Amino acid sequence: MKKYFRSGEIFIWFTGMGLGLSLIMITGLLFLIVVNGKDYFWASELVQITRTDGSKQLGEIVKEEPIPNLNLPDSLWNKGLMRMQMKIGNRDLYGFDFQWIDEREIKNTDLPKFASTIERIEFGNFYGFVKEILVDGDVKVKGEEEIAKKIGSYLDITSSIRNEIKDIEKSKIGKINYNIESLRLEIKKIEFRDKNSVKNKNEIARLESEIAKENRKYEMLKMKVDSLNLLASRYAVYCEDANGRGKTIPMINIVRVYQPNNMSFLEKLGFTLTKIREFIFDDPRESNTEGGVFPAIFGTVMMVLLMSIFTVPFGVLAALYLREYAKQGPLVRTVRIAVNNLAGVPSIVFGVFGLGFFIYFIGGTIDQLFFPERLPSPTWGTGGILWASLTLALLTMPVVIVATEEALTQIPRGMREAALALGATKWQVVRRVILPAATPGILTGLILAMARAAGEVAPLMITGVVKLAPSLPFDSYFPFFHLDRKFMHLGFHIYDVGFQSPNIEAAMPMVYTTTLLLILIVVLLNITAMIIRANLRKKYKSATF
Repeated sequence: MKKYFRSGEIFIWFTGMGLGLSLIMITGLLFLIVVNGKDYFWASELVQITRTDGSKQLGEIVKEEPIPNLNLPDSLWNKGLMRMQMKIGNRDLYGFDFQWIDEREIKNTDLPKFASTIERIEFGNFYGFVKEILVDGDVKVKGEEEIAKKIGSYLDITSSIRNEIKDIEKSKIGKINYNIESLRLEIKKIEFRDKNSVKNKNEIARLESEIAKENRKYEMLKMKVDSLNLLASRYAVYCEDANGRGKTIPMINIVRVYQPNNMSFLEKLGFTLTKIREFIFDDPRESNTEGGVFPAIFGTVMMVLLMSIFTVPFGVLAALYLREYAKQGPLVRTVRIAVNNLAGVPSIVFGVFGLGFFIYFIGGTIDQLFFPERLPSPTWGTGGILWASLTLALLTMPVVIVATEEALTQIPRGMREAALALGATKWQVVRRVILPAATPGILTGLILAMARAAGEVAPLMITGVVKLAPSLPFDSYFPFFHLDRKFMHLGFHIYDVGFQSPNIEAAMPMVYTTTLLLILIVVLLNITAMIIRANLRKKYKSATF
């Protein structure tokens, strides 16, 4: 046994066992996320429960669990009674989305063929039966089979109207608002300098006339939006819940209507693909608990790329100086210890530093020097994607420095000496020999930095991330990249929906799906960097590895 320990073979087994446990835990975590998030994309069956008192309830069965004995009378202990949580929707009728139903209350259950799930822009899902399609208040289609065939064509009409309204509001009206704000700021700039000169007075008058033109354009577009809303209001559906309680829903407020109990597997698969596309490319709605997460995806990826642009050059330069240029001694060792200790500082501390240094000091100074006419409303002296990226660059800098230094130590000393012997300068050796050979190690540091930065939330909460950003940091207006804007982030989106949502139970599928998406984005970013690293490692294999 003693000989067995000395050989070290047992430690190899322990290492393999640790790796196996890690893989099992990671797989289990991903499985848990997928299982809990799949209901967001899948067309779940609608179950109608008839209670012993004759009332009915229609909805999706979310989970079932045994009733604790403490909640049962002594005569029913250890009977294995169950209760189920049902998502009943119809928040505007009932005031809540979920209800627990005791097994003892259930008389029978069935799956009504024409039970419909109506996804709405507001108030969540409506579960019930579509009885009539109304146009201008008159019944145009009646009968569940006829409605199932024709409702799609009516929804296409209202959907196109809704998309046209959205396009006008976001693109055309958005451009007018942008122009008006730019003109208003020009007037403020002139008034800040000197508004009494004849030249400035004429310029202000010209700018005010431009604002008046933009306002007239706005009024015309507003009239067009009002007319489209009036057109859309002609179409509505009359629905009833399981107990016959009626509700008229304007079609402009309906995203889709489907009958999950009447759908084949292929139809449900097509529905899932549609939901996935909506989740990735659409904007959020209903307090971020429904719809898509495209602004959060864009903000996360852009922030990680900006962080990488800032952290890699400075991290590599710091590592090069410490390894190649600095005289090794107590001071350099102290700097290395400080860098290593920075990697263990809580992320919220970096967030507070970013708030104080980047936002209040640098941003506030920029506002005072270049945008004094806009004060007290800050331009750069408030949270934005630039300051958040710089804060995370500081957070991940130690990782890049340490990884780069490790890569530099692996380069054989003979390569340096050979290049110097051939007459190369120190900088030529660094640029032509050392940096190319160390690039795979530098990319390893970048991979670790991106993985950490993509999942950080605490520093972002005080440096620029918001619940809902009215516009992306990138658009068609010059200078195109607006680094002073606030942004959305998948990590904060998970926190907000999971813990700050007014209806947390209804938002849980969104939490799990967003978590899975964040993991996939991190993996894709890492795989991209790994592919580049593998190609570079193969290129310099003969010299470094």
